[in-house]
Amino acid sequence: MRARAFAKVNLALRVGGVRSDGFHELSSLSQSIDLHDTVELIDHGVEVDVSGVPTDHTNLALAALEAVSEAAGGPPTGVRLTKRIPTRAGLAGGSADAAAALGLGGERYGMDRSVLARIAPGIGSDVPFCLVGGSAIVSGRGEVVESLDPLGGFALGVVVPPLELSTAAVFAAFDGLGPGDPPSIGGSALPPPLRDLGPLRNDLYRAAVSVAPGVADWRSELESRWGRPVAMSGSGSSLFAYFTDWDEAASACDDVPVGARLAIGCTLMDRGWAIER
Repeated sequence: MRARAFAKVNLALRVGGVRSDGFHELSSLSQSIDLHDTVELIDHGVEVDVSGVPTDHTNLALAALEAVSEAAGGPPTGVRLTKRIPTRAGLAGGSADAAAALGLGGERYGMDRSVLARIAPGIGSDVPFCLVGGSAIVSGRGEVVESLDPLGGFALGVVVPPLELSTAAVFAAFDGLGPGDPPSIGGSALPPPLRDLGPLRNDLYRAAVSVAPGVADWRSELESRWGRPVAMSGSGSSLFAYFTDWDEAASACDDVPVGARLAIGCTLMDRGWAIER
């Protein structure tokens, strides 16, 4: 059994205070894109085609499968990951893999989707959204997912600079910086379907720049080359801009500074994962 696990972009991210459970209160406009990993069930363990991804029980996809098999009372299973979503980039690659693993485990054990939804928050904050995917407003620590009518009529150009950012480090920097005014995108700079939701901003941008100043350099360079505002997804370092369609986004991604870990035109998806038949 094999599935595609779609990356997530935060089109907007507001960060509130720290909750009693130690997590920040969040509000995000989240969107699945067609950039994906492949997740496949195997007999046991974790197999990954790139370095830097854990292959022990800290791997979120394996943790998801262990939780499903325990809930179902079935035998444990393992996972093989073929990675295309860059790690530590703010694109929820690990959470997307975990959500697809939950889905595959649910298929294997005949488990209702509502049970998987109850398991998801315990695996990771982005897993509940990635299990549902599409277009959604996500709140709480990530466990509250309010699906929207699928967004459309635009594509994204996504660039991942040669910078890896720790989510924990960026949130720690956010706590130290205090209130600020991150860059935002609004009005006619947004695609028509998003204009009523704007202006859109990412409250973690200043913190990410304080951890890795190169994020600001890459954003400035892309804005100069592309002639449009550029935003950051999640805790970084991934950057994106809005384009009319995939062709325009892909053409823009042909003109990026040397050294990017990824530069790709992306279309929007209406789900977080999909079984490959």
